[in-house]
Amino acid sequence: MTSLSTPVQPAPTGHPAYSQTFPCEPSTAEIGRKLVRDALGAWHLEDLADRAALIISELIANAVRHTPCRSIRLVVGRPSATRVRVGVVDRAPSRLPSLGPPDDDDEAGRGLVLIDAVSDRWGYDLRGSDRRPWGKEVWAELLIKGDQ
Repeated sequence: MTSLSTPVQPAPTGHPAYSQTFPCEPSTAEIGRKLVRDALGAWHLEDLADRAALIISELIANAVRHTPCRSIRLVVGRPSATRVRVGVVDRAPSRLPSLGPPDDDDEAGRGLVLIDAVSDRWGYDLRGSDRRPWGKEVWAELLIKGDQ
């Protein structure tokens, strides 16, 4: 099992962010939850930790299930003073997320529905050029409310 062997470190420039690459496997979800909780703790945003940990778990599960990637990059950032963004980058730009209602008897397919319900917004961004994307980041944002 892969582990988060070194403490997360903030990005040296730009908006605060944490990012690390891990295998695209189910056990990465536990590491992702720790990365999210550590980052939010460093920013004194522990009140967002449960929702953010749930979101990163679902994003990782989707990457594991729907992409052939061997590794994924987990990203936790603060694109502004009022938002936290968690995301998963993979190398499968042709496999885009699509929100749709699962059938009642489906055993899976509720990840994006759950992300949509607990996040303030979510989406994806292609990585690389418009003509030759090499990957995508699927992300979700949480609003920071009040004085933290």
